Amino acid sequence: MTTPDKRLADLMVMPPTQLRSVWRDTFKTPAPDVGPDLLRRGIANRLQERVHGSLTGATKREIERLRKRVERTGKAGHMHAISLKTGTRLIRSWNGKSYHVLVCDDGFEFDGRHYASLSNIAREITGAHWSGPRFFGLKNRSEYKPKAFANG
Repeated sequence: MTTPDKRLADLMVMPPTQLRSVWRDTFKTPAPDVGPDLLRRGIANRLQERVHGSLTGATKREIERLRKRVERTGKAGHMHAISLKTGTRLIRSWNGKSYHVLVCDDGFEFDGRHYASLSNIAREITGAHWSGPRFFGLKNRSEYKPKAFANG
């Protein structure tokens, strides 16, 4: 049996036709029309996922968000430094009322509805454009300090 390290090393010297065959075996789909370097990287990533596990749901969502931004604007911008665990509750007081947001695996829940971003929720609460992370006190520049509670 070949070790993961040996399989990764073997990828580096494989010709493109063999890489395409390994791609088919690994992904159960035909290889995309990309160069050998990208094929190697894709196969290596999948092999490493099998050993170490894949990306978290939050990271996958961030990659998808960046992919859509690149599609729309041609630029990716920066990944958010904020990472919230599913089940975390954000609490924010605004104009004398307390608002609760639940962090879900695929976004946020507020007032019984699902939202893709905290900024959409902040706009819903205030009626104005806000940076959601800043509104909920997750950015340093904010003077607001809401409480965040992780379940379990």
